[in-house]
Amino acid sequence: MAAAPILSWEGLGLIQGNGWLFSDLDIHIGPRDRLALIGRNGAGKTTLLKLIGGQVEADKGTRSIQPGTRIVTLEQDPFFTGYDTLMDFALSGKDAPPRHEVEAIAGQLGIDLSRKADSASGGERRRAALARALASEPDLLLLDEPTNHLDLAAIDWLEDWLMRYKGAFVVISHDRTFLDRLTKATLWLDRGALRRKDIGFGSYEAWMETVYAEEARAADKLDAKLKIEAHWLERGVTARHKRNQGRLEKLWEMRAQRAAMLTPQGTAKLAIASDDAKSKAVIVADHATKSFGDRPIVKDFTLRITRKDRIGVVGSNGAGKTTLLKLLTGEIEPDSGTITLAKTLQGIMIDQQRSLMAPEKRVRDVLADGSDWIDVRGVRKHIHGYLKDFLFDPNLVEARIGTLSGGERSRLLLAREFARFSNLLVLDEPTNDLDLETLDLLQEVISDYDGTVLIVSHDRDFLDRTVTITLGMDGSGRVDIVAGGYADWEKMRKSRNAAGAKAAAKQSPSPIAAPPPPKKGKLTYKDQRDYEILPKRIEELEAAIVSGETQLADPDLYSKDPKKFDALMETIAKARAEKDAAEERWLELAEMVEG
Repeated sequence: MAAAPILSWEGLGLIQGNGWLFSDLDIHIGPRDRLALIGRNGAGKTTLLKLIGGQVEADKGTRSIQPGTRIVTLEQDPFFTGYDTLMDFALSGKDAPPRHEVEAIAGQLGIDLSRKADSASGGERRRAALARALASEPDLLLLDEPTNHLDLAAIDWLEDWLMRYKGAFVVISHDRTFLDRLTKATLWLDRGALRRKDIGFGSYEAWMETVYAEEARAADKLDAKLKIEAHWLERGVTARHKRNQGRLEKLWEMRAQRAAMLTPQGTAKLAIASDDAKSKAVIVADHATKSFGDRPIVKDFTLRITRKDRIGVVGSNGAGKTTLLKLLTGEIEPDSGTITLAKTLQGIMIDQQRSLMAPEKRVRDVLADGSDWIDVRGVRKHIHGYLKDFLFDPNLVEARIGTLSGGERSRLLLAREFARFSNLLVLDEPTNDLDLETLDLLQEVISDYDGTVLIVSHDRDFLDRTVTITLGMDGSGRVDIVAGGYADWEKMRKSRNAAGAKAAAKQSPSPIAAPPPPKKGKLTYKDQRDYEILPKRIEELEAAIVSGETQLADPDLYSKDPKKFDALMETIAKARAEKDAAEERWLELAEMVEG
C-alpha cells in the first residue's frame, strides 16, 4: 500500500498576466518520491516549485501538508544582497540550520563560508546555498537547477548525497545524466496541464513522443488550428529527436577519425600532410606551458585543432579550464612553447554572464537592433521566422527582456550570437538555464556549424552528444586529450587510476585488514538475513529497471507493440516500488547495526 502524501495540491491554479498560467492541477508528493519536473522554458516550472513550497500564493486550489513536514527550497538564483559573508547567508532566518551541520556539508563541498558574499563566484554561492539547504534536514527538498555553476566533483558529491537521502525531492534540471541517475517519477508541465508518470527521466522522451503522437491523431478529427499545433508537436519535437540520432551517428564517425589522428602513428602522418591539410588547422599548440607562480596550470600541451573540431574542456573548478581557453583563443601567451592561431580566425564568445540581456530592451532590440530583418551569416531573414527557428512564439518580438524566463533569455542570446559570422565559437557553460528541447536545438546548431567550437561545460550528457575531443584537466597541469566526450574521458581516468592502484599494490603487498563484520546482537535472525540479502536484491531490481527503460527508449515501441509498452511500464513501476521498500528496509537495519 502506497504511503500517504506528505504534500498535496488539488485544483491548483495561478493567473499570470491576462490569463491562467495553469489551472486545475493536482499534485501528490509521497514521503520518498524522487520527482523530475519537466517543461519548456516559460511553462512555469519555477513558479510551480514555489507554489509547492508555499512561497507563492495560488489563485485557486487547496494545499494540504502533513503536520511537521519540513520543506526546503534551493532556488536557482538565491538572494545574497545584504549578507556580509556566505556563512551569514547560510545561517540567516528563523529556520536557519545548525552551524555545525552547515560547516560539515561546506567542508565536503570544499567551500570556505567566511568568504565575502558580494565577491563570491557563482560556484561558491551555489555551494553555500546547497550547504544551507541540505543541512536543514528537510522532509521535502525542492531543487531548481541544482547543478548550475557546480563542477564535476561537486555534482558527483550531490548525486551521492541525494541517493542516500531519506526524504522526497522535486528537481528542475537540464542535466540529463543527473536526472537519469536520481529520478523515479516525472511531472511534465506542458501547455498549462500537468501529467505524472511513475517512470524515471530515462523513459520521459519515449512517453512524451507517445503523448504527442496520440494528440496528433486526435487533432486529425478537429479543426485546422489544432492540426497545425499537432503538426508542430509531431514534426517539430519528435522529428528533431530523430534527426539528432542521425547527428549522433555522424559524431561517432568524426570521433573515430580523430582517435586515429591522436595516436602516435596518426600524429606522425599528420606532420607530413599536404599543405591543404595543414591549412585546415585553426589552432596549433606545440609544447605549451603556463604557470601562475609555482603552480603549473598547463604543462607541455600539444594539439592541432582543425576546422569543424568540437572541443570540450572539463575539470573541477580551479583546475585551469579558463586559463586553457584563454591560451587557445590567444587572449594570453604561454610561458614556453607556442600556440598559433590561423590568421583568418574570427571568433565569438557566449559567456555565462548574459551581459547583453538588459531588462528594459525588447526582443527585437537584442536580436535585430530594432529592425524587422536580421542577417544570419550573410543571409537576410525576417525576425519572425528566425524566432521560430529558436522555438520562440513570433509574437514575443515586442516583449521586454525582463519578462522572459532565464532559459528564454539564454535561448535569445544563442539566437543572436549564432546569426553573426564567425569560424570559431566559444561557449562557456552554454547549457545553464536551458530546457531540454532547447538543448536538443543547441546540439543541432553546433552540429551544423561550419567552424570550430570550444565548449567549457559540466553537463556530461551534453558533452557526450556534442564534442569530438575532450580536454580533461585535473589541476596538476596535465591535460588529457581524448577522442570522444565526457564518458570517454571518465573511462580513461578510471582505467588509469586502476592501473596506478595495481602498481601501488605490487609495491606494498602487505594485506589490507578486512572490515569488521556487522554487529549482530541487535538483529533477529530474519533481520540479519534481510540485512545480508537485500543489497543483492536491490542491484537486481536496479538492473531490471535499467533494462526496461532501455527498451522504452525505442521511440517506435508504442506504435509497434502497445501491449509490450504498457507491460514494461507496469513492470518498471512494480520494480521501483519493491526497490524503494527494499532500500528503506535496509537503511533501517543499517541504522540498527550501527547502533
